[in-house]
Amino acid sequence: MAEVVHAAGALLWRDAPDHGPEFALIHRPRYDDWSFPKGKVDRGEHVLRAAVREIEEETGIVARLGHRLPTSTYPVGERTKRVDYWAARPVAASAFTPNDEVDEVVWLPAAAAEARLSYGHDVDLLHEFLRGPALTSPLVIVRHASAGEKHAWRDADELRPLDAAGRGEAAVLAGLLHSFGPLRVISSATARCLETVLPYARLTRTPVATDAAFTVGETGPEQAVEALLSLTGVPAIVCTHGEIVSDLITGLCRELGEKVPDDPSLAKAEFWVAHLAGDSLTALERHAP
Repeated sequence: MAEVVHAAGALLWRDAPDHGPEFALIHRPRYDDWSFPKGKVDRGEHVLRAAVREIEEETGIVARLGHRLPTSTYPVGERTKRVDYWAARPVAASAFTPNDEVDEVVWLPAAAAEARLSYGHDVDLLHEFLRGPALTSPLVIVRHASAGEKHAWRDADELRPLDAAGRGEAAVLAGLLHSFGPLRVISSATARCLETVLPYARLTRTPVATDAAFTVGETGPEQAVEALLSLTGVPAIVCTHGEIVSDLITGLCRELGEKVPDDPSLAKAEFWVAHLAGDSLTALERHAP
């Protein structure tokens, strides 16, 4: 089988009042081509971090990820390249410095971007984005990180903390969740859930609210789903328990008229990201730290 090269990138866009959205294209002098920013995922690197890193390295722009776009797969010599893409928007920029890999970055409206792009798979990606909606709101559902064995904990269950592995997972989660920008943080009222989102809350200086609707032993499926649906349109993280995750994803998909994933559950420290636009679910993706 041909070697698969895993890469990550983004269709980076911004609002332009006169002619709709503009898109960032990069020029690579080595190939004399125009494309969207992307690059190889480093060994051990998470694909979300890779996408954000590559955008900044190739354009000088710090971006936050929006909804997931189709993966592009195409041959490169004797290998196959697979590129995971997201829509993304700038949040900060430094002066772009031309270099051997990328010597020019341009912002173009859709028609001009399509005419400039060198590859059909990039044009297909642009068309997919233009089918919209462009702007989405992330709703992240996180299962708490590793918290030891329940049967070995002798005190009140709500006080059971993360173990060493879970603290490491929580630290990694902070950076991954930050890829989607500033998010409101809601947690189950248990130590293990609060500790899972604490590093993200500290990183982004965001307060953490607790909600019994997401707390095991204090809620039921209907109550949990109702609370989740009240957050649609609000960029948010909900940290909860394995017993509740499947009900949340199933209820969200059914309410919005989308197919429920074959396995809506999560392992510890995994998370779903639902990208919402109004009453529609634009994309749903699952990640592990």
